[in-house]
Amino acid sequence: MNETAITRCKQFREIVQQGLGNGASAAMFLAKRDDRKGKSMARRWINDLSIADATPYAAYINRRQIMAGAAGLIGATALGLGRANAQALVPNSWEEITSYNNYYEFGTGKEDPANNAGSLTTSPWTVEVDGLVDNPGTYDLAELIDGLEVEERVYRFRCVEAWSMVIPWNGIELADILTRVGVQEGANYVAFETVMRPDEMPGLHYPVLDWPYREGLRLDEAMHPLTIMATGIYGRPIPNQNGAPIRLVVPWKYGFKSIKSISRITLTRDEPFASWNRANPREYGFYSNVNPEVDHPRWSQATERRVGAGLFAGRQPTLMFNGYEAEVASLYEGMDLAAYY
Repeated sequence: MNETAITRCKQFREIVQQGLGNGASAAMFLAKRDDRKGKSMARRWINDLSIADATPYAAYINRRQIMAGAAGLIGATALGLGRANAQALVPNSWEEITSYNNYYEFGTGKEDPANNAGSLTTSPWTVEVDGLVDNPGTYDLAELIDGLEVEERVYRFRCVEAWSMVIPWNGIELADILTRVGVQEGANYVAFETVMRPDEMPGLHYPVLDWPYREGLRLDEAMHPLTIMATGIYGRPIPNQNGAPIRLVVPWKYGFKSIKSISRITLTRDEPFASWNRANPREYGFYSNVNPEVDHPRWSQATERRVGAGLFAGRQPTLMFNGYEAEVASLYEGMDLAAYY
């Protein structure tokens, strides 16, 4: 970790150690703190995508249905309806998002997760929180996120395989959860682990990866207001094949960083194990930020195929940090992005 990253991690530890109660987010705290200094820093993210950016589909849901579905999100007591959410409530795709997935615990084909993930039991669900935290323990999911603000975020999603979608997620800022459990001095990274149930996840019987699936973020990445823990899509509870009941979403990174069906969160001092990075570090870096200037060894990352765009749509240019450069580029100031890919 370079000096800039270390400084940012220390700043975020300062935030969470001050204790933000009543569901307040670390992002809100940053905004208030820096407004007092006459600066503008992190704050609740404001969506810049419209319904035209969402993946098309045939079966539409009206706004009332979306609102009703939101009430069923696990542990959510309210649906955040701020400026970032207004456009996202318009009906968007469901079929494309739920039928074209990578989730190797259920098979390596794109349709395998939708066909096989129904076997996964998602209720009840617990999440173990350990490592450098003030309040370690095994939490019922509803308890862990109770009272935290659920927002609807329309995010671009870019797979390392050079295909993309736009997905309206329902989720909670990861910073809010980390604030609740308390981040201790010395924590520089957040590690995540997918549940491992061979009886329910047939792909685990094949050594595609070193199971269970694991991923990690630097602490400042985890605390960024764009980083969410998703519990729904389109106002409905998130389907099993998309990572039920709770998954990470980091929109400026390739999709495999957004680990699904999380059963463990660990705060660590050192860079954690990341499954694809450990399996093939030449092809999958720990950071895995979307970068059209750094190609995968076996294909270009300069363009992408938009799922659902139509037969004659052609490929579109990939945006730096998947279009979130203005929000996240400062996290990597001074870093060689070709070396730290």
